[in-house]
Amino acid sequence: MSDTTVTMRKVRPATVGLWVVQVLLAEFVSAGLMKLSGSAVMVEMFAEIGIGQWFRYLVGALEVAGAIGVLVPRLSGLAALGLAGVMVGAVVTTVFVLGASPAVPFGFLLLAGLVAWARRAAIRELAGKGHAPAVQGSALR
Repeated sequence: MSDTTVTMRKVRPATVGLWVVQVLLAEFVSAGLMKLSGSAVMVEMFAEIGIGQWFRYLVGALEVAGAIGVLVPRLSGLAALGLAGVMVGAVVTTVFVLGASPAVPFGFLLLAGLVAWARRAAIRELAGKGHAPAVQGSALR
């Protein structure tokens, strides 16, 4: 006869909700791919913005990287923070350059901000890595 131990893990509703929001943010991959693939709508919109088509590629790459990053637990907070930055630019551009309603980019900004805030400990941990600890008595002061 074998002894099998079953461990029940308690799933918190807030964690499930946060993952649902992260999956919604992963939809940025489609928006980013539209920009990277040269969709006529995106080419026209970035022409109207007037910065240049290189900016379309940059925004598309940031969106795809952010969409993938929000699904990687260790990177989700930092990726959401990056997407929030992209969305701040989108809100400002939508209002002041395109003269359209910022409701959609603002909604995504709120979602990305929520994930970044909820994952702030992971962001702090990533930001703290790579810094050499101060050596006491060092000649470099």
